[in-house]
Amino acid sequence: MTYTEVPGARVPIRMWADPATVEPVAMQQLRNVSTLPWIEGLAVMPDVHFGKGATVGSVIAMRGAVCPAAVGVDIGCGMSAVKTSLTANDLPGDLSRLRSKIEEAIPVGFAMHDDPVDPRRLHGLPTAGWDDFWGRFDGVAEAVKFRQSRALKQMGSLGSGNHFVEFCLDETGSVWLMLHSGSRNIGKELAEYHIGEARKLSHNQNLVDRDLAVFIADTPQMAAYRHDLFWAQEYARHNREIMMALFQDVVRKEFKKAKPMFEPVISCHHNYVAEETYEGVDLLVTRKGAIRAGGGEFGIIPGSMGTGSYIVRGLGNEASYNSASHGAGRRMSRNKAKKLFTERDLAEQTRGVECRKDRGVVDEIPAAYKPIEQVMDQQRDLVEVVAKLKQIVCVKG
Repeated sequence: MTYTEVPGARVPIRMWADPATVEPVAMQQLRNVSTLPWIEGLAVMPDVHFGKGATVGSVIAMRGAVCPAAVGVDIGCGMSAVKTSLTANDLPGDLSRLRSKIEEAIPVGFAMHDDPVDPRRLHGLPTAGWDDFWGRFDGVAEAVKFRQSRALKQMGSLGSGNHFVEFCLDETGSVWLMLHSGSRNIGKELAEYHIGEARKLSHNQNLVDRDLAVFIADTPQMAAYRHDLFWAQEYARHNREIMMALFQDVVRKEFKKAKPMFEPVISCHHNYVAEETYEGVDLLVTRKGAIRAGGGEFGIIPGSMGTGSYIVRGLGNEASYNSASHGAGRRMSRNKAKKLFTERDLAEQTRGVECRKDRGVVDEIPAAYKPIEQVMDQQRDLVEVVAKLKQIVCVKG
């Protein structure tokens, strides 16, 4: 489908979803964002739904300003995926051991590594700039510097919620490794600190929503936030790189006879800010639950833990600020899913997937998400499909 423009907004709101199906609270969030004087335009993805701070599945283009609550607290959250030389014929009948080995190598939930992971000891992981990256931690907000020890140990860990590690097959039978995570607790701490700072600023006192507080260009507060934001986005990228290297080590050991090889890793943020130029105007583009889909750029769009995911190539549609959806998108809250579904429902909807099927992950049941095929159909002018994946092992945070 092509986009629909939402009427009555101060700036263009282009929507790659049926407006009639979008929650009224999400539509109100979008209209609230459009009232900000720094807004150039909004693009709304087909996985759109209500979110804290700003609508999930929205791309917010601003001139000389950025809204930290719109970025969210999981700065740099995103995906990584890699195709392997393994095929379905290499797999054992029982995948429970593989799942256990993944969980041993990559801490999940609130767990972290006992000692920081040394990237120089991981096979094939580039380490250029590693010391410089940690050196720049000296410049982050004083309020969170005491978190450095924890940040070091959480590097290379999954986290909780909808974060996952998956072992997948594509439609040709090739094995892919895929994972979803972000900047862990340090990103959350930095986000919450700066959201609080933005709310104190005088120019933010009369907004329609206090979550829309912004930092303005050429101010000390903006400079401080930009430093911490881009550092946290880099932390998230490194976090996924280390987890993928740990994942690959597990696969090498478990499939030693097959001597697995790995293609280059595809990686993309879907909660972040980028400096981009459109029609000669320099903008700060916030993607909250959206990936960059510039012409020829690879991206990853996951479904739920029982459906499937897509490797895509961007079509470079500037009307969407070169963006596409970040996944299927929730169609109900976690609390509603827990009330509506049982462990038996979860087991039925994840049949054939080696994964947790207990009460603790019922909120991640596939029925709590929009149909991924519908989401993909609504963005045919944003991305083209490179591969469709189906998970056979899923490790949930």
